[in-house]
Amino acid sequence: MDVWGSRRFRIRGAIVLAVVLAVAIAMGSCAFRERSTGAEAVVERFTTLLDKQDYEGAARLTSYPNGATATLKQVFSGLQPGKSDYHVTQFIALDANTGMFSMTAAWNFGDKRDWKYDIPGTIRKLSVGWRISWDPTLIVPQLDSKRSVKLVRTYAAPAPHVNDIVGTPLMTEQTINVVKLDPTKTGDVVGSSNALAAAIEPVAPLITGPVLLQQLSASQGKPIVAVNLRDGDFAILEPRMAAIPGVVLEKQPRLISADRRVWSPLLDSMRKVWQDNNDQRAGWGVQLFEPDGTLVTQLAGEQGPPGPDIPGTMDQRLQRAAEDAVVSVGTPSSIVAIQPSSGAVVAVAQNSQASEHGSVAFTGLYPVGGMIELFKNMAALTKKKAPQDVSVGDAAEAASQLGVGLDFKVPGLDETTGRLPSGKNAAEQVGRGNAADSLLASPWGMAIAAAAIANGQVPKPMITIGVPATTEADLPALPGDVTDRLRTMLREGAGAPELVSLNRYQGVQAYAATAGSNGWLIATMGDLAFAIHIDDVDSADATSRMAARLLQALATPD
Repeated sequence: MDVWGSRRFRIRGAIVLAVVLAVAIAMGSCAFRERSTGAEAVVERFTTLLDKQDYEGAARLTSYPNGATATLKQVFSGLQPGKSDYHVTQFIALDANTGMFSMTAAWNFGDKRDWKYDIPGTIRKLSVGWRISWDPTLIVPQLDSKRSVKLVRTYAAPAPHVNDIVGTPLMTEQTINVVKLDPTKTGDVVGSSNALAAAIEPVAPLITGPVLLQQLSASQGKPIVAVNLRDGDFAILEPRMAAIPGVVLEKQPRLISADRRVWSPLLDSMRKVWQDNNDQRAGWGVQLFEPDGTLVTQLAGEQGPPGPDIPGTMDQRLQRAAEDAVVSVGTPSSIVAIQPSSGAVVAVAQNSQASEHGSVAFTGLYPVGGMIELFKNMAALTKKKAPQDVSVGDAAEAASQLGVGLDFKVPGLDETTGRLPSGKNAAEQVGRGNAADSLLASPWGMAIAAAAIANGQVPKPMITIGVPATTEADLPALPGDVTDRLRTMLREGAGAPELVSLNRYQGVQAYAATAGSNGWLIATMGDLAFAIHIDDVDSADATSRMAARLLQALATPD
């Protein structure tokens, strides 16, 4: 063979080899594309996107992207903060256009809160490629396009009680009848509002037709809650309400006072304590709901242990007396009573005029006015100054030694004891101008001050027995001469002409003052200290008359 022949042979061989390699590469490429875009690969991709909670991406791999998007979005939202792990356990190709598979879903909702289940599914080759046949049960058992799934806390039954200071039930979980007005279910909103107001007037006279119309206007077409009724009232009023177009009646469990005569902003705080107590022992559940909120079933979960009853500090008899006192005036008023020896908050009452401004007994801030004389005399002793040389800052420091202006952390309670002046106002002398009005206190803060005077030291207040407040402030015992001076001021104050109505009650020591239109009184009687505040007082003796009303009601048998 000549050289040229040998070369031609080599060239032809190289060409053949190149063709073979090209064909092999092309075939391998096709196989790769088939594996990456084929049925099994789509299912694998679907599970990956589910684990990422990419509901839009996962939905695009289904036969009904819009429906799948809505369902997947709800599932991932309803099961937050759960983490999912979906993986394919088996895939079977039935023919060139159909396959079937099974997946295992594993959800984790925190420590030892796991849910695992198996899911079958099918996949078909459509004009757009392989797509998973969409069905909500592909994600959660028994789910459909209208139902929703949620991760919820579960609570043992019966629910714990909130008891009062002597162990009698103060609050219990009861079925409450929620009366709603749905504007979309009536053709005459005005007529329905007036009719419902007339129906509930015997138990809720302040909820008038115009009031309901105002709430509907603010609700932007959504249902409003007109009133919540106990079973007894509901049984009487239901026939009249049920016939009114747009009225929706629902039953809900609610923690309410065992005695309907007891109402107080303190009850809201006790609900928080009760709820925290329940949450600490709560179980968990994955539950399925109908569109109207009806529970279908619980798919997974475990029940937590029942919680103990809550030992509250309220004295119900004193509370009813305080309620009787605050409603004796027509302007905003409030009373806070504390047991000096323990710091137990035994009564908190405010009338409806005060409640329009929130929980003012605990958070309302008002100028102390003439009450600053207590702090001024205390400062004169501790600062070794003549009373006329005491500055507003000195008085504010004394107020803080009685608890006013301190930050107490009481579980369940939103409160503020006061706000102390600073800067230029603090440097001014008490007697100059209105500088003293920059020292603000709440009824809660002044009740603590009264308790400190009676106790000789600021007590750590509490609304749950055995759970006193925490504070970063030091609470040393008051110097003996300071305690004696303050108690003397209360003893002498009780003899003032405007406090004559208190004279018939033995052992009462009190001090009253005004700050513009604000009336103040603090008083002690044995192991009881309380503060009264009235806005827009009509006379100098208004607070003492309210105190007398409190003590009279307390002395009257139920």
